[in-house]
Amino acid sequence: MLSLLVTILIMCLVFGLIWWILSLIPLPAPFGQVARVVVAVIFVIWLIYLLLGAVGGGGFGLGHPLVH
Repeated sequence: MLSLLVTILIMCLVFGLIWWILSLIPLPAPFGQVARVVVAVIFVIWLIYLLLGAVGGGGFGLGHPLVH
């Protein structure tokens, strides 16, 4: 459980850094917004994958819950 919390903390820092760098790059309006949405979607999918692993569904190399 502690490793899960440390992993989430490190990945929050990584995604926060990516988010910050994207805000510094002067991208045109639609491209900047799309890039931020893509980063947010990837983070949410990754977080769901980790939390499924914490409850025994998937993640951490335990396999996909629908494939047994």
